[in-house]
Amino acid sequence: MAKFLLSLHVLASVLFIGPVAVAVSMFPRRAKAALAGGPEQAADAGMLRLLHRITQVYALLGVTVPVLGIGVAQVMDVLGQSWLIASMVLTAVAALALLLFVLPAQQAAVDALGMESGSEDHGKAVKGLALLPMTAGVFNLLWAVVVVLMIVRPGSTTGA
Repeated sequence: MAKFLLSLHVLASVLFIGPVAVAVSMFPRRAKAALAGGPEQAADAGMLRLLHRITQVYALLGVTVPVLGIGVAQVMDVLGQSWLIASMVLTAVAALALLLFVLPAQQAAVDALGMESGSEDHGKAVKGLALLPMTAGVFNLLWAVVVVLMIVRPGSTTGA
């Protein structure tokens, strides 16, 4: 049972967290291009909407990753291990960063696409994008640390 749950956990991680990480990383550059105008603005705007939708949908699907992870930890009897607790805390921080910073900033950028480029609201939306690249980087860094903790498992007594 542990191997089956672990396989589902790893598969869900790759299929659900991977697309979010990529979409979050690509969004700031595309947003800047789409909101700046220019000859390819329509293509950039379409890509911006697509990246935001990918982030939303796969963020919801990504909830299965920690749920399966807790199931694996229970079966393997490692729920109290410090590496796992640290991973769960970092996962929660990554989820909060996504929900509180990344998704609202993406939504503001998508909303700004329909605004007149010289308007005050459009200017606010563009200024709101200033922290998005950093937030996206922090989000992805948190997931990278979680992956390393899952592989290295410092202090683990399971022998693997």
